[in-house]
Amino acid sequence: MVVKVGIAKLGNIASGVMGELLLDERADREDMITFMATSGTKLQPEDIERVVSNMKAWGGPDFCIVVSPPNGVLPGPTQAREDLAAAGIPPCIVITDDVTTKKEQFEALKASNFGYIIMKADAMIGARREFLDPPIEMADYNGNLVKVLAITGAFRKMQVELDKVIDQVKAGKKGADLVLPKVVMTSDKAVDGEFSNPYALAKARAAYEIAQSVAGVNVKGCFMTKEWEKYIPIVSSAHEMMRQAMILCEEARDLEKAMDGVIRKPHKKTGEIVSKTALISKPE
Repeated sequence: MVVKVGIAKLGNIASGVMGELLLDERADREDMITFMATSGTKLQPEDIERVVSNMKAWGGPDFCIVVSPPNGVLPGPTQAREDLAAAGIPPCIVITDDVTTKKEQFEALKASNFGYIIMKADAMIGARREFLDPPIEMADYNGNLVKVLAITGAFRKMQVELDKVIDQVKAGKKGADLVLPKVVMTSDKAVDGEFSNPYALAKARAAYEIAQSVAGVNVKGCFMTKEWEKYIPIVSSAHEMMRQAMILCEEARDLEKAMDGVIRKPHKKTGEIVSKTALISKPE
């Protein structure tokens, strides 16, 4: 059986950059295929409608992943999930940034039929015109953030949760029978099982904690501070924080490399996940 996974990308968060690639890193899996429909950078009603219509035109996935920008409980992303459900698209898994601070909306998400993976460290960017140069400042920030989510283990945990749903579909489950993830990606969850060196784990955990706090700094700089002389240093400091988080991650990975203990868990063509640590070895 070939499982059809639909990915609706609304706006942009770092988790959306890697979504389908985490499921088929060598583009050779024979048990699943992905299709992505994107709204582009905007979240106007016509952009949402285009995503839904493109997903329907694909012929209907076995389940759908909705990647939402800050934040996934806003009207646009919420409407997209509801429209997909109304169009007969099977259960959705929401991947979004930290919505746990918005108690009422988070409780509504938990009570819904949707699965969710909340990436607490997937922090919003310092989106001020005087600061955010697109080809360097924006791209560099996202590169640092992707590295933090990768090396801390957050991306692996996200990939494993999505693979569990694929495995359920392969086993014959569908619709309401699917057990969807309900995951809040904390620092402890991200680093769990990722490191053999305790100092590497501590560095990675520190990196995730720093990345989580970047969002609050950027919210202050983007929405709570009006004077440009004040908000430019604020958003700049947030980007420096993310850079330091990335550096901690590189240090953690170097410690693991020194012990020949880097964990690698690639997919086989069948979708099975195999594992190895020693670099010169075969995954089993």
